[in-house]
Amino acid sequence: MNPAVGLFAFLAVSLATAVIGFYGLRISRTTGDFYVASRTVPPWWNASAIGGEYLSAASFLGVAGLILLSGTDALWFPVGYTAGYLMLLLFVAAPLRRSGAYTIPDFTEARLDSKLVRRVTSLMVVAVGWLYIVPQLHGAALAIRITTGLPSWVGSTAVVVVVCLTVAAGGMRSITFVQAFQYWLKLTALAVPVVFVLLVLAGNGTQPQAPLPVNPTGQGAAGAYQHISLLVALLFGTLGLPHVLVRFYTNPDGQSARRTTLIVLGLLSVFYLFPTLSGALGRMFAPELAQSGQADALVLLLPGKLVGGMAGDLLSAFVVAGAFAAFLSTTCGLVVSLSGVISQDLFGGSVRGFRLAAVLAAVVPLGFALMTDTLALAGSVGLVFAFTASTICPLLLLGIWWRGLTDAGAIAGMLTGAFLCGGAMVAGTLMGPGNAPAWLAQPAAWSVPAAFAATVTVSIMTKNRVPASVNRVMSRLHVPERPVETER
Repeated sequence: MNPAVGLFAFLAVSLATAVIGFYGLRISRTTGDFYVASRTVPPWWNASAIGGEYLSAASFLGVAGLILLSGTDALWFPVGYTAGYLMLLLFVAAPLRRSGAYTIPDFTEARLDSKLVRRVTSLMVVAVGWLYIVPQLHGAALAIRITTGLPSWVGSTAVVVVVCLTVAAGGMRSITFVQAFQYWLKLTALAVPVVFVLLVLAGNGTQPQAPLPVNPTGQGAAGAYQHISLLVALLFGTLGLPHVLVRFYTNPDGQSARRTTLIVLGLLSVFYLFPTLSGALGRMFAPELAQSGQADALVLLLPGKLVGGMAGDLLSAFVVAGAFAAFLSTTCGLVVSLSGVISQDLFGGSVRGFRLAAVLAAVVPLGFALMTDTLALAGSVGLVFAFTASTICPLLLLGIWWRGLTDAGAIAGMLTGAFLCGGAMVAGTLMGPGNAPAWLAQPAAWSVPAAFAATVTVSIMTKNRVPASVNRVMSRLHVPERPVETER
């Protein structure tokens, strides 16, 4: 790829993000604007914004790379990512919106009437957010190195600078505009090159190279366990992602939250067609990328390889722009959700505190990203989903649907899940890629049930700690709103 083309695409999407974000500053005036866009975002706009932030580096680059490496085994990722939203629709979206909270810690404090459970929840939210930001910065580092030849740190640092400026400028109001734009940019940036490549291949009669094995991994009992564990992580992990959940607070009411989720399911289903096709094309026409360790760069390199010339450069620039939109939009969403939590717990919840928290929320994971290196984007994000499913998910599901949950049970469940899943992640990392046993490489199948069991058991043992306000709070979560709702 021509480095100038890649650099132009990167600068163009960064500039567009900053301009749209600063436009949001013009209408971001109140604390509610910064935290939840004053709860006035309509379903279609909110669904596009959710698609923008949810479709991360793992979706844009990692899914195609995994399909290149693992064939049909990797299809569990797009299936799990999309199906997780069905779980959100059924169990979380409307009740969470009706809670009236700004953040997940707000919800847990109101539900369990406990400052301590709020603090523990805040720690978990921050941990999940930082774990999720790091792969986005790794993806930016990979993209800038492959497409422009610049050092990897330039990509990671540039993403953090743009995100900090955008989030600090207008908060949730600005980010809503940015992420809605970036969903459609990402979809177009994947769809147009794939369609163009298919037309070129059909026109010149290019024959596939020697095919890669259909399923080189995942055979036998270990493979079945990994598939089940991955699905558990993706289905339940989606329920606890802080940057996704905070968007439901921006809907006007619970009905709008449900409509938003239905629209998101459609948007995700359309999007995942194209990384899947890219991965299939890579297996047929660019299998050498699997052997050279460039699987995660497949969607960046495929147009230049199969089309070539000026047309290939233009298509590659389109893909690069979409890739950086993925890094920026997901990181923006995560930084907004973390800023709300950090600001309320450390800086008093003011607009100035939100802006300080935004810088802190982005700079810390940048340090981790610069000290580490990984190209297994989809796999690393899958582990973040496993951690989320083992910590925040049990708290939310049981907090919404079980009156018997206590603060002690919630804390026990979160700490159990964090210890078990986090320990497995650390042990697997120390063993090295491909060396960890299946139960460490994919811990969700046992860490999630353990977290639920700890939460329920301790709650039953401490049933005297069920808050006196439980009936009132549960009614608010499950009784449909009046036509006009008064916000706190």
